Amino acid sequence: MLPIPIHIPTDSTYLDPGSQCTTPKTAITSSDTEETEGSVLDYTERSQDTHRNGSRLPKRQSYPMDKLTKAEMRVEQFIKDREFLTAHKELIRCVALCRIIYGDGHWRLAEAFANLAYGYLTYRGLPAQAKQHAESAKSILLRGVEIAKSSEEKTGILGTLVTIYYTLGMVYLQQNNGREAYVSLQKVEKITEDLSELQGKTPVTGKISEKDIALALGRACLIQNKFSSAINYFERAEELVVSCDGDSSPELISIYRDMAKCEQKRKRHDQAIQHLLQAHSICQSVYKPLSVEAAQTGLLLAKGYTASGSSDYSELAEKFFTESLSMYRVVLGPDDPETLIACVEFSKWLIQSGNTQEAYKLLHEAVGIETEYNETVAEMLSIMGSICLADGKISKGYRLLKKCLEIQVAVYGSQHSKSRETQNLLSTLQKSGAVGE
Repeated sequence: MLPIPIHIPTDSTYLDPGSQCTTPKTAITSSDTEETEGSVLDYTERSQDTHRNGSRLPKRQSYPMDKLTKAEMRVEQFIKDREFLTAHKELIRCVALCRIIYGDGHWRLAEAFANLAYGYLTYRGLPAQAKQHAESAKSILLRGVEIAKSSEEKTGILGTLVTIYYTLGMVYLQQNNGREAYVSLQKVEKITEDLSELQGKTPVTGKISEKDIALALGRACLIQNKFSSAINYFERAEELVVSCDGDSSPELISIYRDMAKCEQKRKRHDQAIQHLLQAHSICQSVYKPLSVEAAQTGLLLAKGYTASGSSDYSELAEKFFTESLSMYRVVLGPDDPETLIACVEFSKWLIQSGNTQEAYKLLHEAVGIETEYNETVAEMLSIMGSICLADGKISKGYRLLKKCLEIQVAVYGSQHSKSRETQNLLSTLQKSGAVGE
């Protein structure tokens, strides 16, 4: 018997569940299996069937089911070792093997696609591919699979649905599509309730926790300006983290930052500041005294004090701006993009406080270091040019704005609103005849 050709998906391409890669209908005999040992499948697995000392594994372990079991175990181990790219390659292998073993309409193939989708989103940062694979998994289940005969199968199917809809929800969140994200994540919440009833306890999944779901739902509500609902979900996420890991868990940092963002949009600045103080305190206790995390929360605190509009917070705002910028310079360097952004934010506050010359000096020192074209440098030059114009230094301001326009055109294009606004200002200065003064 000739070997049956099998298409093995790769990292970049694979066929949809409706492709011609199907499981043979005829029974597979031991002789058939031996004949296919030299097939594409055996070639793709050859490196994995060899021990580190070079010895070959027993031939019986090269059967597809054994290969699938080994691949799934490798995925878990690689993720544990934070070798995410290698783990992702094994997820692709699992899709191929599930199709060979179970066929195109089995829930195990949907599970493999769902895990691959989650991998693309979480380990590769590729939301478009994640959405495509999640839709493939959903399509398999929607086309209809055999009725689950055991609670184990029901649990597997429900767990697959959780992975599918959570992945889709997170993709929509990244696209700032709060409505679609909320719809998908609500399905996750409902399915986990069904899982809880089936198992007789709160389901525990390796990938997606109840905290993850609550936090994602809170962010979906925040995007839709449903602030009360968002706070409720964030508080639920906080409660879950504290109950498991204590009130100094690093996971609380992002939760408190989201809660602060929500309170700021509700104009409840004092509450927002309290959340940011909690996040900053955890950063200082968990990480080094000088860390990027502490610099980030420090900058957010400074902006939080500024947003309150209260003069009582001026000294605190300046304190955290100064500390944050100093930490960025020490930890990341003076020309790092995050350091430059901190410079811009600090300069805006200085201008707002009436210290324009101090703001100009701060930006001038930073621009002198930076040589690359990017939107932050363009903004710095724009602010410096505006300061010069306000001080009557028209020629100097014109030169700075001209350089700003050059960068804006390179970064945004000539038709972008920022580029056109700067161009209009330069044209006005030219027509006024003040440039040569």
